[in-house]
Amino acid sequence: MPEPEGGAAPVIIIKKVQGHGGHHGGAWKVAYADFVTAMMALFIVLWLLNTNQKIQKAVAAYFKDPSGNGKQMGSTMAGTGDTLSVSKGDMGKLKEKLEQAMRQMPKFAQMKDHVELTITNEGLRVELLESAKGMFFEIGNARPTDNGEELLVRLAQELGSIPNPILIEGHTDAAPYSGVREYGNWELSADRANSARRIMEENGVHPGQVQQVRGFADQRLRIPADPTNPANRRVSVIVQYMTAPMPASVPPPEKPTPMQPARTASAPPATPH
Repeated sequence: MPEPEGGAAPVIIIKKVQGHGGHHGGAWKVAYADFVTAMMALFIVLWLLNTNQKIQKAVAAYFKDPSGNGKQMGSTMAGTGDTLSVSKGDMGKLKEKLEQAMRQMPKFAQMKDHVELTITNEGLRVELLESAKGMFFEIGNARPTDNGEELLVRLAQELGSIPNPILIEGHTDAAPYSGVREYGNWELSADRANSARRIMEENGVHPGQVQQVRGFADQRLRIPADPTNPANRRVSVIVQYMTAPMPASVPPPEKPTPMQPARTASAPPATPH
């Protein structure tokens, strides 16, 4: 190709034509991701609406404390999820919570005069006081009435969310049992307490939370001046305080070194059972 006069090289101009999709070609991916996220959230909500109350509380506790290292109520000890222990200072809050939950029961108006909550040195004591016609248990046996079962289920649902140990006691009045000869007030009081334990463990109280079941017969009358009063027949649910563990920095106490042989003490006189 002949060069132009003067020897100057030809000037070549290149124009780039940008495509229409170069400006927002990936925008649909962002919109699609938002749509998928919204659908996933919708399915999670629909799933939660069809789960039981225990799972809902567990999910709610996770979002409140995803690491599972929340603090227990009224203490500085680490907790897990929604199983917050109730310390001595928070037992009043638990009492108010249980009272509020029981007020929501449809038949609570019939039994409100037969339920008593008291904070003692042992913990929160929930007393189910019987009536002459049998408010919570059928007369003379350990079968709970509809009111008794409903109240025990409600207590189990509330107490199952805390790790505090539970004791259950059965008490009778001083009237002798008129049923089977081999069956008396001792057996009846223990069987009623054990019946309450079974109902509570089937409806929210976790295994091992009930640590003792006691039957006292008529040995701890509520109204000693009136031994046959129906209020002496009762089942007591005691929520105990949590015992704080010893800090790791404190060494265990040393065993005492005996300085001299121990003296032999005379045995105390036996007491009747």
